[in-house]
Amino acid sequence: MEFDMDIKVLLVDDHALVRGGIRAVLDTKPGIKVVGEASDGRSCLKKALELKPDLVLMDLSMPNGRDGLSTTSELLQSMPEVKVIILTMHNDEQYLFRALKAGASGYILKSAPITELATAIQQVHQGMVYLQPDATKKVIQAYLHGNSEDFKDRFETLTEREKEIFTLVAKGYTNKEIAELLIISVKTVENHKGNIMDKLQLSNRRELTEFAYKRGLLDFD
Repeated sequence: MEFDMDIKVLLVDDHALVRGGIRAVLDTKPGIKVVGEASDGRSCLKKALELKPDLVLMDLSMPNGRDGLSTTSELLQSMPEVKVIILTMHNDEQYLFRALKAGASGYILKSAPITELATAIQQVHQGMVYLQPDATKKVIQAYLHGNSEDFKDRFETLTEREKEIFTLVAKGYTNKEIAELLIISVKTVENHKGNIMDKLQLSNRRELTEFAYKRGLLDFD
């Protein structure tokens, strides 16, 4: 299918080979013009202001302390007319929900066929939202389970004290250090941790830290 006009696309990915591969294929698609590339969030914002793309293909994981989600949010604050499609290897509902909350209009896996990517670009450019089939299913399931309002997740079931302890645990504090900081007993910390793990359906510290990172609750800068 041909386009009525060229869609100007900015590629954002920290791997040059990935950008080169995507660009080589998109350059063969009528109506799509790759106008530039960026390797991180900072250069993405700069290139977007210079090149005025219609659409940005945005990777999630990027260096220098600014990931694809924070870059998307910042980009859309200054250039709300630009459309963003998250292109990622992460087939995870929390990344998906956070991408939508950041303002992305599309979410597609890097393993998807290039024809699907071209379709996504066309539909998002026309003002629609494009989610790869598995992602669409997850959004529908979230809606059916009553989580459609701001994609409320399990974290919101924690009390304020539990959220406080959760953050400290995720940052690597020991039970004794948490007890001293909050002026409570180690036993109380352990009880809170047990409640936190049960509510979040987690089994160990690694899963807790990953949960915190996915929801943007940790700053690793």
